[in-house]
Amino acid sequence: MSAVAGGSLLLDHVGIDVHDLDASIAFYCRALDLEKTYEFDLEELGIRGVFLANAAGWTIELFKREGATPHGRPPDPNVAHDMLGIGHFCLRTGDIRAAFDQLLAAGATSRLDPMQSPHPEFDVAYVSDPEGNLIELIAQSTQAG
Repeated sequence: MSAVAGGSLLLDHVGIDVHDLDASIAFYCRALDLEKTYEFDLEELGIRGVFLANAAGWTIELFKREGATPHGRPPDPNVAHDMLGIGHFCLRTGDIRAAFDQLLAAGATSRLDPMQSPHPEFDVAYVSDPEGNLIELIAQSTQAG
């Protein structure tokens, strides 16, 4: 990794604007074993938010602004490529089937059952959270030889 601005860059968090902040907090904490680390209220901007973190140190930041309108949410990973911008975020796991089942049990919707990725070393699956945001799961392929 090349040095940028005096150091290496690491992904810190993903930010998601949601309609129902409390329901989204409950889903992500239950589905991904996250904990609330910081809540904030930017009254002058009309935004409430929260950081949710896992033991590995990555976080999801959820935002709620009254009156916000949803932009297009793709129903599956293929349609996501018909839209510009961020279409999903991806989580690496050691057991794609267990992670997929855990997300479904927490209220996610299946969008692509676990299967071999176009990259032969990985298996891939997609779910959407209760508000329709796509989450990709990736793992070392069980079919790689």
